[in-house]
Amino acid sequence: MKCALQILLTAGWLGCMAGIAWSQGPTQLMESRFEPIVRQMMKEESIPAVTVAVVEDGQPAYVKAFGIKGVDTAEPAVPRSLFHMASVTKTFVATAIMQLWEQGKINLDAPVTAYLPYFKLNDSRYKEITVAQLLNHSAGMPDVRDYEWEHPVYDDGALESYVRSLSGKRLIAAPGTKQKYSNIAFEVLGDVVAKVSGMSFEDYVGQSILKPLGMNDSTLMVTQADQTLLVKPHIKKRGAAQVSPVFPYNRKHAPSSTLISNATDMVRWITVNLHRGELDGVRILKDATYDIMWTPKYPSLPKNGMSWFLGEHRGFRTVSHGGSDTGFKCHLILLPEKQLGVVVITNADGAPAFTLAMDAVDILLDNAPDSPAAEAQDACFEKQPHVSRQ
Repeated sequence: MKCALQILLTAGWLGCMAGIAWSQGPTQLMESRFEPIVRQMMKEESIPAVTVAVVEDGQPAYVKAFGIKGVDTAEPAVPRSLFHMASVTKTFVATAIMQLWEQGKINLDAPVTAYLPYFKLNDSRYKEITVAQLLNHSAGMPDVRDYEWEHPVYDDGALESYVRSLSGKRLIAAPGTKQKYSNIAFEVLGDVVAKVSGMSFEDYVGQSILKPLGMNDSTLMVTQADQTLLVKPHIKKRGAAQVSPVFPYNRKHAPSSTLISNATDMVRWITVNLHRGELDGVRILKDATYDIMWTPKYPSLPKNGMSWFLGEHRGFRTVSHGGSDTGFKCHLILLPEKQLGVVVITNADGAPAFTLAMDAVDILLDNAPDSPAAEAQDACFEKQPHVSRQ
């Protein structure tokens, strides 16, 4: 009798699971189905901390922190804990460029040399490179080989000096012909923002994007970050997480890499983009500008928007960007038609941020998470961790 009753109860429980999404809100769904996945992944992959934020129906729905800020102190991570966001920074560069374009100060199809006369490569085709081509990774630019994290520079002239140092580099493809992901391209764009706006790249983003949106904990300058909130980067040694001897910061790579933010602030970034430029009565971009940012400029490069990467998941359009640097990995994805956005932020090399973000999306779409084998799908959109050669 007890066995029969157990079978009936089990069958009933399995039967109701198929409809769980219809009876639970996003917080309950994430707690019951997503959080066990996170905890298991943290254990298996030796990830000290994970923070997650969800926006659903265009409204903040879930923010949670798991784990510890550093294995050396075991201080708990919180939703305001600050992480290095790596290449997610590039989405802020695109917004800055498009703001200046809206103001008539930048022509997307103009050559970069119109704004940076000193920009030069060891390749005559550099004169053909346009602002738009840098934004959608079709300029044929080479990539950074060494970020020199252990030898950072902090001075105001760091970005211009870096752009001037590119004169010996060659293109790896003709401008406008191929998708070649380039962090160097975004350093150049950051310098364009600085020269056109008349202020440093960091100050422009702070005054024109972060401050108006109320992203009060976020900064592009590690020296300005609240040190009590900052987590530590971790690398793996013999399968265990250890604090990295270097923090991935170098001001000459600010536009490609150095945003420091948290789940709380990223909720606001997700929301303003899902709302196509407006948040709490503040507008940072015109609605129509998103049609340009989120549409491929070249039919031959259908996944390339203006910094954002375009795709499809379960029949819904996706707009996304990942980030990966020494000791940190994250992934941000938006489904505009569903007014759904997810960001997963971690402080560990090789953490499956992409997989966790897609698991969350699937759960919120009432689909079982896919097998966590797909992280390689976004590998071409993220730079790998770099440590300087000795």
